[in-house]
Amino acid sequence: MATHNDTGFWGEAKAAAFLAAKGFEIIEKNYRNRHQEIDLIVQKDKMLIFVEVKTRTNTSYGMPEEFVNPAKAKLVLRAAEHYIFEKDWQFDVRFDIISVVALPNGQAEIWHFEDAFYK
Repeated sequence: MATHNDTGFWGEAKAAAFLAAKGFEIIEKNYRNRHQEIDLIVQKDKMLIFVEVKTRTNTSYGMPEEFVNPAKAKLVLRAAEHYIFEKDWQFDVRFDIISVVALPNGQAEIWHFEDAFYK
């Protein structure tokens, strides 16, 4: 992996493919509202899911999902509120985390945490 940003984009692509293979429809990638960003917005049935993707090349300092702190969750929640209002979404929403660890062979270990944080 060349840079931090390359690693993040690689992890987001792996996460999107993982979710698509599980039947989720990818609605948005890297949705931005001011200084807030949501990595992936996906839909399954009438559930809109806001996904924070965390990618690491090793777990020496902890698992990727451990780096979603309350401040980051708050930013995702604010961006989600804007998106919900903008699209006039009238159904259920959920906030998930996808944890991606890059393996030396170019593969990835992926964990999906549903309902990872709440409004």
